[in-house]
Amino acid sequence: MAESTLKQVLKQKIEAFRPRIQKLNKEFGEVVIDKVNIGQAIGGARDVRCLVTDISYLDPQEGIRFRGKTIPETFEALKAHVVPGGEMPTVESFFYFLLTGEIPTKEQAQEVFAEFKKREALPQYVIDVLRAMPRDSHPMAMFSAGIVTMQRESVFAKRYGEGNLKKTDMWDPMYEDAMTLVARLPVLAAYIYRMKYKGDTHIASDASLDLGGNFAKMIGQVKPYDDVARMYFILHSDHESGNVSAHTSHLVASALSDAYYSYSAGINGLAGPLHGLANQEVLGWIQQTMKKLNNQVPSKEQLKQFLWDTLNSGQVIPGYGHAVLRKTDPRYTAQNEFAKKHLPNDPLFQLVNMIYEVAPGVLTEHGKTKNPWPNVDAHSGVIQWYYGVREWDFYTVLFGVGRALGVLANLVWDRGLGYAIERPKSVTTEMLEKWAHEGGRKI
Repeated sequence: MAESTLKQVLKQKIEAFRPRIQKLNKEFGEVVIDKVNIGQAIGGARDVRCLVTDISYLDPQEGIRFRGKTIPETFEALKAHVVPGGEMPTVESFFYFLLTGEIPTKEQAQEVFAEFKKREALPQYVIDVLRAMPRDSHPMAMFSAGIVTMQRESVFAKRYGEGNLKKTDMWDPMYEDAMTLVARLPVLAAYIYRMKYKGDTHIASDASLDLGGNFAKMIGQVKPYDDVARMYFILHSDHESGNVSAHTSHLVASALSDAYYSYSAGINGLAGPLHGLANQEVLGWIQQTMKKLNNQVPSKEQLKQFLWDTLNSGQVIPGYGHAVLRKTDPRYTAQNEFAKKHLPNDPLFQLVNMIYEVAPGVLTEHGKTKNPWPNVDAHSGVIQWYYGVREWDFYTVLFGVGRALGVLANLVWDRGLGYAIERPKSVTTEMLEKWAHEGGRKI
């Protein structure tokens, strides 16, 4: 089978990039770029600069940059790939951009579309596994199980097992696995959704629709939810390498595990309430807030008092604060602009907007948060709810479909550049206490 343009371009870029890593490692490997303190050792390695990715970067002030472009710049650069009658670019064009750093031509994006269509069919054995699980299983457990079940088809595992796979060629079968996974994940997610929540009735894939539009149809949605899907998948695609889902996938893949093993592990991390599960928690809190305020959009003074009561009771304001960002999350802003256009009169959205106007001031005055601004989770659930996707526990599956774009692009590049197995060094509490007493570790 002839190689696609995407794969040819990616091969050229990996081979051109590889000497940069080799030079840094060989000539500058001893250059110190950071110091680790006791707080970072205990606190989850926060802000320790020890992961490398060129797919995205999270700037504390600017937010996420995909291949150097902000979210508005990314959407603008991909505007030629907006589906007729829609507003958002296709996931296919965005994935090409993530992998190569180049904006694809229409022909190149169409090639990716065709590649996904060839690969998207969900094997019957995956369906059999899903159907054998208890119907009250969490959809993320089903999603993870479906991914790892497909491992038997891993091109990487097969070629590695044959014993003749060179290190410099490992990116190639990882790319093949990544393309298949990205193509199948929306189909897997839609099957889980319809099986669990829609009476086990299913809607077939449409060969004419792009990934986002096809997902919308398969779960039973109509326009403009196709644009909601495209926007959601793109905005949730990557957040540099340090977040739990991306880091877990990178860690597992560093042992030369294939994409199926690696991403299923990442999905298990995404399912945690401090990571991907947060979006449903935020929506629940917003709805509870509305209920406590007599199901009416309150005045700003009423909301301000409610937020103070929340903080004074020892609770937090869900959806506000971020590990890295020190301003409003641009992913929040992108969704907010969409909502202002499509659901301006929705009471939950109006409450979200008012919280945005009031909460930062309350949190700043409260003084116990480093970042009083909203993150992506403060908004995404409200849009899903408005369009009828009201099964909260499914929201993290949506997150997982999008997050695969960035994570799998990173795994291809990890193998292309031959990154080593990840193996940080541990210390004991006694060591930390000794160094604390001595004012630091004596080298």
